[in-house]
Amino acid sequence: MEPTKESVITIVDDNPTNLKVLFKFLNESGFKVLVAKNAISAIEKVKQTLPDLILLDVMMPGIDGFETCSRLKAEEATKDIPVIFMTGLSEPVDKLKGLELGAVDYITKPFHQEEVLARIKLHIRFKRLTETLQSQNQLLKLEIASRTAVESSLQRLTDELEERVEKRTAQLTKAVEDLQQAQVKLLQREEKLRYDAFHDTLTNLPNRAWFINRLKFLIELNARESDYLYAVLFLDLDRFKVVNDSLGHLVGDELLKSVSIRLQASLDEMATVARFGGDEFVILLEDIKDVCDATAVASRIKRELRLPFYLKDYELFVAGSIGIALGKIEYEKPEEVLRDADVAMYRAKHNGRARYEVFDPEMQELVMARLHLENDLRRAIATTLDPNLESEFCLHYQPIVSLRGGEILGFEALVRWNHPSRGCVSPGQFIPVAEETGLINELGWWILREGCRQMKSWLKLGGNVPLRMNVNLSPVQLLQVDIVEGIQEIIQETALPPNCLKLEITESCVLDISSEEAQVLKQLKSLGMQLCIDDFGTGYSSLSRLYEFPIDTLKIDMSFVRRIGQENGGEEIIQTIINLANSLGMSTVGEGIDTTQKLNKLEELGCDLGQGFLFSKPVDSLKATALLSDYNRRTLGEERGGAKF
Repeated sequence: MEPTKESVITIVDDNPTNLKVLFKFLNESGFKVLVAKNAISAIEKVKQTLPDLILLDVMMPGIDGFETCSRLKAEEATKDIPVIFMTGLSEPVDKLKGLELGAVDYITKPFHQEEVLARIKLHIRFKRLTETLQSQNQLLKLEIASRTAVESSLQRLTDELEERVEKRTAQLTKAVEDLQQAQVKLLQREEKLRYDAFHDTLTNLPNRAWFINRLKFLIELNARESDYLYAVLFLDLDRFKVVNDSLGHLVGDELLKSVSIRLQASLDEMATVARFGGDEFVILLEDIKDVCDATAVASRIKRELRLPFYLKDYELFVAGSIGIALGKIEYEKPEEVLRDADVAMYRAKHNGRARYEVFDPEMQELVMARLHLENDLRRAIATTLDPNLESEFCLHYQPIVSLRGGEILGFEALVRWNHPSRGCVSPGQFIPVAEETGLINELGWWILREGCRQMKSWLKLGGNVPLRMNVNLSPVQLLQVDIVEGIQEIIQETALPPNCLKLEITESCVLDISSEEAQVLKQLKSLGMQLCIDDFGTGYSSLSRLYEFPIDTLKIDMSFVRRIGQENGGEEIIQTIINLANSLGMSTVGEGIDTTQKLNKLEELGCDLGQGFLFSKPVDSLKATALLSDYNRRTLGEERGGAKF
């Protein structure tokens, strides 16, 4: 029997908010709802209008819910009305007390509307069934009394009535069993909801909600006991995106589950690991002695993550950057501890990844400085892209010279930022920020377009040697789905021959390139552009990867060129790189040439091209044009005759 609109429910609660929420919800669910704010008012209203069910708050001023229930059960008129306690108490002894007083159920705060509605319907249905049974039994008694006068039919009537009673008893038994099963399912669902609310569905680790609650408890404990110390370790997997992009999200998910298992195995019973989402894990260390306990755990996690993961026929290697924040008395909120651990984690990434850093206040200052720089960068890029405003960015050009003939064979386009208050901001400061925020995409398109326009204008000047414009391509830019179409559009817009454009990527970028990004490089090469690996010799790329990409040029990192002439010079490494390039049909560029000695040595080793202050610093377009005209008139040999570079 489903409860109808005639079902009346009385709510007894001293909390106006609870009354308002329950009244609105139950009223919209089709019930007639009466409310009372205290026990005295509740008892009077229940006597006046006998409801089908009473929702009774346990904790009320004056007469509490337990006493109110006891008084209602003592009255003949109200003793059979089902009472459901509403309480935030979770101790079994409290629930047992209510059930002993005659309550039929408990609803714990905060309320879940589906649970409240299900329990109310359950007990109203049970009450209706009980009333129906009592009514039917009363009818049976009347029938028995009326037929006792007829002696001859007494046995037949008795047998018939017994059969009917047995049948109806079986129906009631079945109904009770169904109700009991429904209640069990409700309890199971409640437990699952409680578990899901505090656990990550992928790894079954505690989630952010659980972590925040536990951390809040430790902050309060630390406030009471000043010698109590805890720590939070914020872990972010390095280059996890490469796994997702190259092997797919299913392998990525399996890797996250394996990492969670390995992290749990690395911790003792006083430590808990939680997953915050993505590739972020947070470890809570309780009751530690000092920072050494936290750094020891961080070191142990680093060692464990160095071991390979074997997933779906793949051997994967990952590393993690860890930020550590020690629990101190001045922390008042969990978010403050997590903020500082997160800041320390980003400092670890900035300092080289696969390491840990312990938070100190200076890091927060650096974070704020970076935030201001990011805001200024966003404004400057927006200004640059607006044709009606003057750009804060400009390009400088450094010539790339033939070491054999002395001609300028190209220029590298280098972006410069003239900030209105900071002055000239180093690319080493703003380029990493642009890459982290994705702003490098918009800035990169502008650099490429300006560089191509400038090279087109230089080609119109004529000259006896072909020129190329070298433009740096960020790893972030390679991830753009329309990068090939975008570059091709700029080439067509500026009418620059594709073979006059050379795109530079760093050696470290080669290691992270996925199969899709490798295909992008091959498409660019097929369009006639040239490709160059910058800073070669300092990254971690396998030499075998050079065979995978259509590379035209290797730029020898200036750290090797600078050591020429020193006791532990870089000549042997430079010679190895040149030999490698020659065997693969690639040209070489020596970066950072600032003395004639380095120039002569590179030429002796067989290096093809050179770049550095000996020829020219990066200069604006007017000075670069003058350099181009001057170098086209003179050979490198003539310069050696006495003029300075």
